Amino acid sequence: MALSKLSLPGIPQHFLECGIEDCERNCQYYCNHCHLKLCEQCRNEHLESTENDDHEVVLYHQRKRQLPIEKCKSHKTKDVDLLCKECQVPLCSKCTTLRDHQGHTFLDLETIYAEKFSISQEEVNKIQEYFLPTSKDLKKEIKENATKIKKVMDNIRTSMRAEAESLKSLVDKVHTEKLEQLDQMEHSLLKDLYYQDKAFSDYINYLQDLVKEFHDHLSSTKIQELISLTSETLKIQPIPEKTNPVTPEFIAGQFSKDDITKLLGRINVPNVKREGRKIQKMNSSTINKYSREHIKQIAQKSNVNQTLSLSSSVTEVREFTVPGVDHVGHMSLDQSDRLWVSALSGNLLQTDLQGNELQRIQTFSGRGYYTVTQDGDLILTDEYKKVINRVTLDNNITEFIKTGDWDPISIHSSHINGDLLVGLVTEREAKVARYNKRGKELQNIQRYNNKERLYSPCYITENINGDICISDVVKKAVVVVNKSGKHRFSYKGQGVGFSLWGICTDVLGHILVCDGYNVHLLDQDGQFLSLLLTSKQAPGPISVCVDIEKNLFVGQRIKNRVKVFKYLH
Repeated sequence: MALSKLSLPGIPQHFLECGIEDCERNCQYYCNHCHLKLCEQCRNEHLESTENDDHEVVLYHQRKRQLPIEKCKSHKTKDVDLLCKECQVPLCSKCTTLRDHQGHTFLDLETIYAEKFSISQEEVNKIQEYFLPTSKDLKKEIKENATKIKKVMDNIRTSMRAEAESLKSLVDKVHTEKLEQLDQMEHSLLKDLYYQDKAFSDYINYLQDLVKEFHDHLSSTKIQELISLTSETLKIQPIPEKTNPVTPEFIAGQFSKDDITKLLGRINVPNVKREGRKIQKMNSSTINKYSREHIKQIAQKSNVNQTLSLSSSVTEVREFTVPGVDHVGHMSLDQSDRLWVSALSGNLLQTDLQGNELQRIQTFSGRGYYTVTQDGDLILTDEYKKVINRVTLDNNITEFIKTGDWDPISIHSSHINGDLLVGLVTEREAKVARYNKRGKELQNIQRYNNKERLYSPCYITENINGDICISDVVKKAVVVVNKSGKHRFSYKGQGVGFSLWGICTDVLGHILVCDGYNVHLLDQDGQFLSLLLTSKQAPGPISVCVDIEKNLFVGQRIKNRVKVFKYLH
């Protein structure tokens, strides 16, 4: 049985088939008059009938909601189908004759219900697309602010401790210098007293010797010796001069706690008025437009899936040479039929689909380090500076995301919701992080199967069902996890020597991956389908991407060539 899958934001997915008996085709349309689901063929037959001239047939997602069956409270056998405008009460047609509603205006309840349902659905869309994400972002900002405050306070504490230690060091230095000065003073005073003490010791010895000499003269029997004493001989030398030392005194320093506070600096709170957090205004037309476009995209994808399938053979469409590179290590297409091409050593070029160079950017990264967003912006990883840069259409380059201690080595812009999937590595770890369009981290996937970890996600892409497909060149495996990060499967090639390069997906959910010799084709669940291309068709394939025309672009390692193939019909 052929089924069509339609999805609305906030509403479970429905698998619909045509409501005409014995018709098993996909439902795409809806008759608002008879509440009938119709495929395209049955819709045409329905409108060709003259009995249905006044019937309104619309796309299924634009249908009026059918009024639920509800029995009238006053007439148990009747269904409500009217609304009393004055009383705002659902009624059946028989209620219009009651005295309570005489002269009142009655409205078609089904129309009112459809309008209210549509309004309610719009409110649900607003909540899911604006209020919930915005609130979650603000909540995350609050947590980030708390972390930032703690970091700021820790830095201030470190600065305060450093300044206090500096002041203590200065105090110790000054104290030591003053003690040394005091020691010098003491040494000088004691030295002076030492010389005075020595002088008096010498003088006392002199006096004692003099006394002895006089005693000798006095005891002598020789009169001549006593008589011969002269006045000069009898003259006693004066007592040496003695000076009293002048000792220093200590004058205590004059300081207070305030003086120390001034020396140690102060904590300053800027005199800035606190402002409310900036919340991006909701544009209701944008919300409604997004919902309509989302539904349209889903319908288009559904129609594509119904009409496309694998061809029995692969046809080469064209081939062109890319100037300025020695091999085509990675490719990314934008919506304007322009191709970004790079070698593993950098040198990123933008070309048209004939290989004519449009512009060039010098980089130093390799592998899958850039992607193009839905808005046409080029997003580049810089693993050396650990940042992700955005290059707008006017060539304005801005630093978009900082990745901290992680080296960003690969990136992919989601075609489903515009999120960025980034492959990150350190010396010992690897992970995939999801960022929204504003650069806020939403998710990171480091381990799968609750234990296994990634090693080197050098190429990364996303499938139509939200699966994240990683080309892990160290594990030599395609690792696929669902959008919640739960492991779905791993693919390790069809024999020995499976060396991984570029990876992409197509509108049917196929996974295409290069091993340097062949292009492997897997289905959405990891089942190997075929070697889509071999070295004979595309020598040394190392990069792949699919354009909006469903053509497969294959970049070659051996030559600076890109080959384009048709493999769907």
